[in-house]
Amino acid sequence: MAKKTVASLQTSSKRLTKAIKMIKSPKSGAYTFTESVMAPEEVGAWLSKK
Repeated sequence: MAKKTVASLQTSSKRLTKAIKMIKSPKSGAYTFTESVMAPEEVGAWLSKK
């Protein structure tokens, strides 16, 4: 189960997006958050990857 939060960030020359993915641990059942800053075109592939 992944919940996505996407925020657009703009720097001087590039558009970047910060994506946050929630991942459930199989051992404890606790959720952890993984975040990454990338180009907007890569967000869908990153979120669908396990």
